[in-house]
Amino acid sequence: MKVIIEESWHKALAGEFEEPYFENLAHFVRGAYQSGVCYPPPKLIFNAFAQTPFDAVKVVILGQDPYHEPGQAQGLAFYVPPQVTPPPSLKNIAQELGHMPDLLSWARQGVLLLNSTLTVAAHQAGSHQGRGWERFTDAVVRVLAERREHLVFILWGSYAQRKGAMVDRSRHCVIASAHPSPLSAYRGFFGSRPFARANEYLVANSIAPIEW
Repeated sequence: MKVIIEESWHKALAGEFEEPYFENLAHFVRGAYQSGVCYPPPKLIFNAFAQTPFDAVKVVILGQDPYHEPGQAQGLAFYVPPQVTPPPSLKNIAQELGHMPDLLSWARQGVLLLNSTLTVAAHQAGSHQGRGWERFTDAVVRVLAERREHLVFILWGSYAQRKGAMVDRSRHCVIASAHPSPLSAYRGFFGSRPFARANEYLVANSIAPIEW
């Protein structure tokens, strides 16, 4: 699989594409897309990077898997197109925010909407886990944490919080809470004010806030 990824990210992650694990991952993904329906569409697998170049990142929101039903996954964590019914987690994000957000606008303002696993088989949540995507997206978090300053990492749920463990809290802002899924939103997501807190940190560091 030829990797077509936004140029600044290709440069930042160049070493990953030469690693044996990534060659194995590419082989797996190519075979999965050839043998069955997978999401997102191939051209959108690296959409998060296309929408938010490396030097433009202000905020990182970590998801887990792409949505696995038709028309949903677009390569941006938690995002679905306007014509698609919002999944439950997105509805809860909207409830916390007070309105239904335009996540594509977020991405273009510097919010990296990064899933841990970038592909999934149709109707099979978690089906592409453990194949190498996690190592790749760990590298994304690590390179941002090491090479950038004053980023906001929004970590919803234990999975994202484990992935964000490498982030130096003295250099970046980490906002952790329960996940917005219906199973956990009432256990600490609602009322956690992640968007206001992110903007407070950005402004305090002379960085333009996000229009959430």
